[in-house]
Amino acid sequence: MQDNSTFALLLLALLLALSGCAGYEAEQGKPPKGYRNATMLKAAYATGRLKLIDAEPEVPTNLAAHRDLVFKNTPEKDLKLDIYHAADVKDPLPLLVFIHGGSWKSGNKDDYRRYLVDYAAKGYVTATLSYRFSQEAPFPAAFDDVVCGLSWLKANADRYYIDTNHIAVIGGSAGGHLAMMLAYQARDTTYQGACPIEIDAGIHAIVNLYGPADLTTDFAINHPSVIQFVGQEFSEASRFAYEAVSPLQFVTADDPPTLIFHGTIDDVVPVAQSDTLYQVLQRLGIPAEYHRLEGWPHTMDLGLYVNQYCQHHMDAFFRQHLQ
Repeated sequence: MQDNSTFALLLLALLLALSGCAGYEAEQGKPPKGYRNATMLKAAYATGRLKLIDAEPEVPTNLAAHRDLVFKNTPEKDLKLDIYHAADVKDPLPLLVFIHGGSWKSGNKDDYRRYLVDYAAKGYVTATLSYRFSQEAPFPAAFDDVVCGLSWLKANADRYYIDTNHIAVIGGSAGGHLAMMLAYQARDTTYQGACPIEIDAGIHAIVNLYGPADLTTDFAINHPSVIQFVGQEFSEASRFAYEAVSPLQFVTADDPPTLIFHGTIDDVVPVAQSDTLYQVLQRLGIPAEYHRLEGWPHTMDLGLYVNQYCQHHMDAFFRQHLQ
């Protein structure tokens, strides 16, 4: 005899089957059908209907991998990056820099290996880097670290076949936040970081996967991860500190084209964050594309069909702005 929890799970699975959540045609670039709520999504995962990506693919023999290259020494730890490109590359290629998430306090530079391998196979140089976590050093440590990582990549462009005139940064969640800071603030001549970026070899495109753009909202200022990242609790006296970590504060009309992905049932970073960002980009005339995926949660691109959807539109975005 089945217990109540098993029966409920089977009932949810039946509802999922009737709703057709599993159907998706990746080649058409259509958004995969989402879920009514997190409970139905968990049921889809438990019953095998929600297919996940292989997050740790083997690196094929036709790709070269340069791993654990130290780009910066800090008192807390040595910071490292990985680079992938075609083994037979001869000419410089556009660079895609992936920044992992983890609430600024966890995660690994290898978290985006799926993207790193896929896009190296598609003809890009791909890179991923580490940064100091908020429990090790608060802002601006992580921001300065990713700036230094990008500067190191530019300084070593010839060695790794990097075309410094075609660079995109891509990040998810906290990594999306840092990618936006790179794209919107580090390019600004007022930025005085540890490793200033050459403005004439700046960032040419950005992909933000469900990253927070405004850390002055009520949701953000009361979030423990944000407070730890900033290094102090919010008050009117410390409002400037929260504005200083908000990418939205630094958006100007000359910023690079932006591609945004966000799920509507994201309970970690509210979708309103990307709604607002897109409105600001549109108002300033910055080329922007927003994919607001109904019924998908945070880290939605771990799902196979969402990942295929994201890559489909990233392919077109990079073709337009990097090649």
